[in-house]
Amino acid sequence: MSKGFGLVVRFALRNQEAATAFDALCARTLEGIKAREPGTLAYVVHVPEGEPLVRVFYELYADRAAFEAHEEQPHTKHFLAEREQHLTGVEVTFLDAIDGKVAARS
Repeated sequence: MSKGFGLVVRFALRNQEAATAFDALCARTLEGIKAREPGTLAYVVHVPEGEPLVRVFYELYADRAAFEAHEEQPHTKHFLAEREQHLTGVEVTFLDAIDGKVAARS
């Protein structure tokens, strides 16, 4: 686990219409991640309790190179280009994994 690299991203959405569109954008992006990114170990979208206009992503990559490969994918570039119209803010926290458990991939 010592090579793991992750991030937590908190997105504040403009309104419910923007949240619906953002969720659809996320779903399309996840299709590409699942199909083309073996180095992406976890990519999970959360809605915090009581905050319907917030989305929190938890992303875990095998290493920094896997994250950089993720950033170069067409589906990721599309997501990054399209997301801004739905947002009022973004907070990113980068994480270097020390220890933990990651489920075996099927």
